[in-house]
Amino acid sequence: MKTDFDWKDYRLIATGGGEKLEKFGPVTVVRPDPQVIWEPYFDLRKYKDVDAIYGRSSTGGGCWDEKREVPETFFVHWRELTFELKLMGFKHVGIFPEQAVNWSRMIDAIRGAGRPISVLNLFGYTGGATVACAYAGAKVCHVDAAKAMCETAKRNVSHSGVDRSLTRFIVDDCIKFVEREIRRGNKYDAVVMDPPSYGRGPKGETWKLETGVFDLVRLTRRVLSDDPLFFLINSYTTGLQPTVMKNVSDIVFHDIRHETDADEIGILGEDGLTLPCGCSAFTVFR
Repeated sequence: MKTDFDWKDYRLIATGGGEKLEKFGPVTVVRPDPQVIWEPYFDLRKYKDVDAIYGRSSTGGGCWDEKREVPETFFVHWRELTFELKLMGFKHVGIFPEQAVNWSRMIDAIRGAGRPISVLNLFGYTGGATVACAYAGAKVCHVDAAKAMCETAKRNVSHSGVDRSLTRFIVDDCIKFVEREIRRGNKYDAVVMDPPSYGRGPKGETWKLETGVFDLVRLTRRVLSDDPLFFLINSYTTGLQPTVMKNVSDIVFHDIRHETDADEIGILGEDGLTLPCGCSAFTVFR
């Protein structure tokens, strides 16, 4: 399992009982996590500094119960980068801290390329990967279907002091955008994708990662340049092993010289337990 230790003010304090206790800058929260099937060392909800707890509803969804007043926005820092957070729906706060391990690898790859690099970030969310790649000097096209996420990503670029001219933000369905880029003949040296486990389109279309990811990767390969640098696939689908993502990459890129490293990613908690947070397949082209 790969983990990252470069967070300045994020802490995973403890896990257990289906929940995780985290501190993001000045705000301490308890959130559910389906991977946490073990008992906690102590009652996480009674931790002295808890500001808000996300509770599930028996009818679906859930909401935040604020024990103390939480700022509308607050911030965390990774290396020299700054990210804007808020208590969002469906237990989100606006960042996936475990992804820092991939930001590190992308920064190293881009800086080591010795040439200008263009990156396509699909399902870009609030722009963690976008900010990291632009920070390393790449031009990044960030695509997400949610306008609010793209707006937050733009602010994260500014918060981090990254050159705004390096980034372009597109509010669109990612698959349809890739199809249009293929028709337009646009190419990218690197691709990052973080597709959801499940989704539903405006016309009732359904998406399931396990049945759709292979076709998505195969389609997106068509926007890779003739001298590609890397292709990163993230998966949060419970039960989908890293080897599955590796096999997808190895088959799609079988005729290009490459090496795929697939592994679990996670966060080491202060209670000594490591929280698994999905998997990543990082393909580097030689």
